[in-house]
Amino acid sequence: MSDTRSEKFEPSEAGPFVCEPRVHVSTAKPKAPLTEEELANMEKPKVLIVGAGIGGLMLANLLQKGNIPYEVYERNKEMKPLGSAMSLGSCFKQLFQQLQLLEEFEKIGKPNLTMELFDSEMKSMFVLDSTARETITGGVEYIVARPDLYNLLLRQIPKERIHMGKKVMSFLQNDGGVMIRCSDNSTVQGDILVGADGTYSGVRQHLYKTLKEKKVLPASDEKAMPFTCICLVGQTDVLDPEEFPGLKLPQSQFVFVVGEENYSLSTLTTITNRICWFVIRFLDKESSREHDSFRNSEWGPEQAEAMCKEVRHFKVPIGKEGAIMTMGDLIDKTPKDLISKVMLEEKIFETWHGGRTVLLGDSCHKLNPAGGAGALNAIQDAVALGNWICALQAKDKDSIARIFKEYRDERYPVVKAAFATSQVFRDLGGINFKGLLTRMVFKNMPKWLMEKVIIRRTRSRPQVSFLPLRKDNGSVPPMAQPSLEKTLPIIQARLEAELAKAESGQKVVATAV
Repeated sequence: MSDTRSEKFEPSEAGPFVCEPRVHVSTAKPKAPLTEEELANMEKPKVLIVGAGIGGLMLANLLQKGNIPYEVYERNKEMKPLGSAMSLGSCFKQLFQQLQLLEEFEKIGKPNLTMELFDSEMKSMFVLDSTARETITGGVEYIVARPDLYNLLLRQIPKERIHMGKKVMSFLQNDGGVMIRCSDNSTVQGDILVGADGTYSGVRQHLYKTLKEKKVLPASDEKAMPFTCICLVGQTDVLDPEEFPGLKLPQSQFVFVVGEENYSLSTLTTITNRICWFVIRFLDKESSREHDSFRNSEWGPEQAEAMCKEVRHFKVPIGKEGAIMTMGDLIDKTPKDLISKVMLEEKIFETWHGGRTVLLGDSCHKLNPAGGAGALNAIQDAVALGNWICALQAKDKDSIARIFKEYRDERYPVVKAAFATSQVFRDLGGINFKGLLTRMVFKNMPKWLMEKVIIRRTRSRPQVSFLPLRKDNGSVPPMAQPSLEKTLPIIQARLEAELAKAESGQKVVATAV
């Protein structure tokens, strides 16, 4: 990306702030009132979201509900339904209720209660039982095919808000706003730029380039993302439950095989009678160097064919009456355009924002998918950031910088803990000493300790402050959510002012962030 910060421009008009009359009970006092002049100039920020992945689409859903102007820019010319499955739901029951998506979400998910581990000879080693999760969180955990969740979020967004084939090449930002320039030489102006464009985020790269020139970028953020694994993922066509009896079970059949030759593999049945699968190859230093040229490649079927041949003979215990099948049986039943290969980098960046630009999801933290925390944390990012954007009442650069700091302060410790957990689950499939030790610990883990593990992984159960709050029925209360607690009084005061204005016809005195 080229740096064109010296260019001058005026941000586009975003329109006056109008908030739906949803009143929350709060005893917190509003901050100092705005002056009449500030009130007259108060407008909603226009948000430019770069990247239409799970995190970007969730943020778009939240801004849509919050009546905040936004546009989504995606570099691909068409949506690619890539990816395998994810475990999701128990931490987002209240959020999906707020968005009125819970019923639809439950229709695309299959309850996830256990995971059974097998060795390379197809002997069962032990079962990880997480049935306590529903009591602890008050919500059901589901196995959901990533394309199905993606399509659910996509359907909620007006088509005119998503712009395909728009690869962002550069951006500039100043006191007046932010402007992006796309590969087709088009430009768009706004007030906030969100980089939700994934592991190889162009927004992050350009932001870091400008920060490095100012000598304010931490040295750690300049280093390449380390990686120890490559992953092959896919989702079969609809299968015959007679041939694959695990599809008949009321819960998802989650099988994890610790293989040979530095491989592990997993299969998960879905509500649509498909099997999502993924194969992980653990890399040593030498093989990491061999695969380094793949680092900047996109997800896609063209890189996957060679690895498919390598893993076809791997066994998996999912056949009729316990019959042993192979990965080749699943690969042959999977459309080629639904198979992809990806490098599994692992890194948390220190810098999440600069000026009017902020990062979200894999753009600022890349976690190993073994712990199922990638999409989960991207959604949690979107909630925290969405809360602050919807409560923002001034579009100046300093106000925006303050809410970005609040967002990062809330999310960074949670992501750091999730990062550590994802590495533990990554090691669960390793054939080295660390893998053996990890499996020994999980196999002999008492029930009370397993419940503590579940609690640690599920205490972040976010809600948004600008929609009616939903009761959390979990036996263990959720952790503190600063973006909710701090923005709720702001939303409350604003709505009370709106009501007072409607009743008296007098000018509104609102609160400022």
